[in-house]
Amino acid sequence: MKNFAKLSLLSVFVGIFFHVATVQARESAAQVYQVSIELAAHGKRSEAIVALQAASGVLAKEAIWRTRMLAAAQLLSMQQKQLTQLPILENNAHLTLAANYIKNHPQPEAAKVWIVGLLAAIFPGAGHAWQGRWNDAAVAALFVWPLLILTLWAARRKMGPVTVFFALLTVWLWSGTVFSAISLMERGNFEWYMQWWQGLWQASALPNRPW
Repeated sequence: MKNFAKLSLLSVFVGIFFHVATVQARESAAQVYQVSIELAAHGKRSEAIVALQAASGVLAKEAIWRTRMLAAAQLLSMQQKQLTQLPILENNAHLTLAANYIKNHPQPEAAKVWIVGLLAAIFPGAGHAWQGRWNDAAVAALFVWPLLILTLWAARRKMGPVTVFFALLTVWLWSGTVFSAISLMERGNFEWYMQWWQGLWQASALPNRPW
């Protein structure tokens, strides 16, 4: 009878020990996940992906935090490479939700950057105007056109060094407006992608936001 009582008491202690260990493991996994998401929010996506993948490798397959870590790592990797397709992991509810979002909300097609560059190179200010940035287009035109006219005026009068000076200055400013138009278009494409990706993250029902 005494031995039975001792065994019962021992089983209770063992049960309590495993319960505490499980709770602590869950809390530790949650902390790793939270820290990783904070890293991603501060622009350290590569570090966050590595941390999530490493932490998920030591958790049981059925652990809920393992599922969350794997899904978060996939979504962060997708955003880092600006991908629009997501590999689905088996038995991962978060990625299944994300896949449904992609199916119902396809990412808007990115604008062709080369078109903007070509327009800006042919006609100063046209690249900005094509994007609807009329103030930027006016500034680009005001910088380039007067110098272009001065260059042609000096060339017609065969003013030599003055023509070369105006020509170099015109080329420098013109190339700057082309670079500006291309940069703005690339930034616009990235912002459109991020808006879509943020909706994808929210649709996956993952806790915390990496932005």
